[in-house]
Parts: sequence; structure tokens; C-alpha cells
Amino acid sequence: MHQPDIEKILRKDKRSVARAITYIESGYDGSIEILEQLHKFTGRAYKVGITGPPGAGKSTLTLQLVKWFRKQGSTVAVIAVDPTSPFTGGALLGDRVRMTEVSNLDGVFIRSMATRGSLGGLSGKTVDASDILDAAGYDIIIYETVGVGQSELDIAKAADTTIVVLVPESGDTVQAMKAGLMEIADFYVLNKGDRPGAEQAVASIKTMLQFREHDEHTWWPAVVKTSAHENKGIDEVGEEILRHKDHLETTGKLETRRKEREKNRLEEIVESAILGELWGSGGNELLHGSISGVIEKEISPHQLAKQIIERYKEHLRNVKCEM
Repeated sequence: MHQPDIEKILRKDKRSVARAITYIESGYDGSIEILEQLHKFTGRAYKVGITGPPGAGKSTLTLQLVKWFRKQGSTVAVIAVDPTSPFTGGALLGDRVRMTEVSNLDGVFIRSMATRGSLGGLSGKTVDASDILDAAGYDIIIYETVGVGQSELDIAKAADTTIVVLVPESGDTVQAMKAGLMEIADFYVLNKGDRPGAEQAVASIKTMLQFREHDEHTWWPAVVKTSAHENKGIDEVGEEILRHKDHLETTGKLETRRKEREKNRLEEIVESAILGELWGSGGNELLHGSISGVIEKEISPHQLAKQIIERYKEHLRNVKCEM
């Protein structure tokens, strides 16, 4: 595959942007260099995460928000993160199929990415892809994550504003609270608000919010009732995103959030690099060669772990001597 053209990416050429994301996602040689070249052009996009239980209508809400932001004059990119197909390794649901209504609009880019086993509901390459879209000049980047409950909480680390989407069905808000989704939301959307029980669900969410620690300076999450398939309540959702953005900017919390996000990302990059080197420097061979000893109680897991780490330290000493 030909290396993507940086200049075309910066001009928002859709084909070049798509090729770059594929290039990064596939881990081709030179992927890191592309991200390094684009890094200085990032930091302008505002990132919105949309999460919640399966069947809450996240994709429909995302579709309506894309149209709303375009009416405001903003360009929008969507990264729809789907479960990984066990057969192809690709995105299973293919949200681009459901978003054909907006995917060909000028100023809109839609991309499905597979979780590829990522427990956080976000693909390990999602943040890299968002950097490409940011550098390409998209004003708003929306992450729409796979609805897998508790394992989805790292969406809050990647987004500036996190929206949790719920529906009126009995027990849904309680399950969301158990999953930890109630703690990460900057505001809530009660979708399918035309169904019975909607008002009770709104009241239930507001009651649960009373248990959150807060003071006079705390951002207080709103609960916005929508019916996304009928395009009702979308104005309120869009305006709440902008209200939260303004709050973060005026209080300086946006910069704080982004610093924390980059710190977390750097930690993950370093940890991934160290793990790759550790297992590649003989640790993997030692693991597979000695695992039967752990099963047969000849050696404890802790002892084997120490041996693997010592093997890695020896590798580092040899590398240092060669230098």
C-alpha cells in the first residue's frame, strides 16, 4: 500500500484521509512517522464521545448530530467503533451502512473501526485515527462506541465531552449506574423519550445524580430527552455540547483534560513499547517453555515472572554493551 500523502490529508481529501487511517490501523511500516508529521497540526478539533447500553439509539443520535453540526457550519468526522468480527477481524456492525444519509455530504467523514479486542470499547488505533481527522481540519470528531457496558468507560479519557445515552425501559438507568456509566457522563440523553416511562426515567437519573460529589463550582450534568428517529430534542443536545465546551474553556478545564489525556496516551505508548520489547527479547520463549512448570507446581507464577523480567534486564545490558 502506498504511503498516504500528507499534503492531501491536510487539504481534507477524503480518499487520502481514509487511506491514512487504514495505513495506521493495519500497522504498516512508516505509520508512526505519519503520525509524527501530523502531530503539529492537531489540537483544534473538539471531541465528543457517545456511549450507552446496546439498543439505546446511539447511531441514530449520532446521525442527527452530524446534520445539526453541519447546519451550524462545522465539519464533522465520526469514528463508529464496532465489535470485531471473529472471522474477518473487521468491524461487525458497519455503521457506515446506517449513515449513508450523511456519509457523502461535503464536510462529513464516517469511519467504522473494529475494537480488535480492546476492553475499553475503543479500538487501540482510534486515538491515532482521530489525530488524522484532527490534522485534516475536521471541527468536530464524534466517537460512537460499542455498547458493552462496564468495559466501555475509557471513552471519557478520549473525549472532551462524554454523552451517555439511555432509554426509558425498566432498569436501564439502574444497570447503567452499576456499570459505572453514570460517573463518566458530562450529560445524559434519554432517547426514545416518546415511550411510556420516559418522565419517570428522567426523574430517576436526576435522583441518582444527587449522590455525586459536587460543590458550587462543579459542572452539573443535564438530562436531555430526545426521540432521535423523529429528530426531536437534537437542538437541545447540540446546544448542551456547546454549553459544556464553553464551560470547559472558560474554567480552564479543557486544557487540563487534554493534558491528562496526552499523559495517559503517552503512558500507554511507553507501556506497549516496553511490553513488545520484553516479550520479543526472549520473554515469550521463556514463558512458553516454562508454563508447564507452573501448571505442575514446580515453579510459581511469581518466580517465572521474575525470570522473564531478569531476562529482559539482561537483554538491556547486552544492548548497552553493544553501544
